[in-house]
Amino acid sequence: MEAPVITAPAPVAPIVERCEALLNDLTFETVRQWKENHPGKKAIGWLPVWAPRELILAAGMLPVGVMGASDRLEIVKGDAYYQSYICHLPRSVLELGLNGSLDVLDGVLFPSTCDVIRNLSGMWRILFPQKYVRYVDVPQNPAMSLGGRFFAEDLRAIAAELGEVSGTPVTHESLRAAFAVCNANRRAVHDLYALRVAKPWCVPSAELYLLVRAGALLPVEEHTALIREYMQLAEASAAKPMDMARVTVRGCFCEQPPLDLIRTIERSGCWIMDDDWLIAWRWFKEDLPLEGDPFENMARVFVTDSPACPTMHLAHGVKGAALKAEIKNTGSEGVLFMAPSFCDPALLDQPMIQAAIEKAGIPWSALLYAENTGQFQVIREQAGTFADALKLS
Repeated sequence: MEAPVITAPAPVAPIVERCEALLNDLTFETVRQWKENHPGKKAIGWLPVWAPRELILAAGMLPVGVMGASDRLEIVKGDAYYQSYICHLPRSVLELGLNGSLDVLDGVLFPSTCDVIRNLSGMWRILFPQKYVRYVDVPQNPAMSLGGRFFAEDLRAIAAELGEVSGTPVTHESLRAAFAVCNANRRAVHDLYALRVAKPWCVPSAELYLLVRAGALLPVEEHTALIREYMQLAEASAAKPMDMARVTVRGCFCEQPPLDLIRTIERSGCWIMDDDWLIAWRWFKEDLPLEGDPFENMARVFVTDSPACPTMHLAHGVKGAALKAEIKNTGSEGVLFMAPSFCDPALLDQPMIQAAIEKAGIPWSALLYAENTGQFQVIREQAGTFADALKLS
């Protein structure tokens, strides 16, 4: 089945074009302009999959997502620091650092995802000793008395360090204000995903990806307003439903897919009903509470409401249970596993999840990609064949 090319309807086209320009801002000029407009203010970068943006905001700084360079940057210097059998993301992040693109950042948070990112945080300390660097360890024990207590104390330590970097101490009041801003942002992202489930022809996944990814560079309130504006225009668009297979995408753990890869999947005949490309922007399903100790609240929500993903230890339950529930909620007909090449956490997680959904009788197919993938014809044929099989079953 050859699906039609999906393009942005005229009303949302300017928003989509702006978001794509942000995606292509590899020199972080958007952040430089923000700092020029806010003299004395600082910016802190953070890598996937999740980081406490609220702490950065509460310290009066701009949180900046460092998502790699996709297929838009030739890696030269970055390849000298890593062996060939690890994922592409850390090499492109190093390239951005070594070519000066990330000089605008006053520090970087490196979340606990894998050994490669842990090592990257160490390299950053050596290569950029004048910058603030923090490895953000996360709890694996979900008991609030153990993992939660550890994480609350670590969040307090990070907040104190960020306050020193910015010159603006993090207080309970400033942190609650940051919670409110990020709660509104997460609600907007959740609503955007819900709209795609209800009307995927109005919210193509390439557009959704661009819109969420724009939050890597934009101030949080501005990002929220942009999503709300897009949703209002998209719902009123004249886009027509098309008979395409509905799939859930899983496995895109840390390294982001090229934008053309997302477009390729849609052009193969698949509506993407759910994905895990940018889960940081919807990490919590519920709002962070504004009453009580904010550090305790954030730690408690983290250990009880974090999504099922390879970075989190599943202390209770069964691998694949969350995915089966999501498939039911979104009406997906099958699962397309898309893991980045050499991503140990994603590829170790995948067989257990595949076994669970296979036992439930849910069709699936799997492919690998790298952020610098440039040829998509084979992927298009594979995804198209999967879509045909779903529609004919």
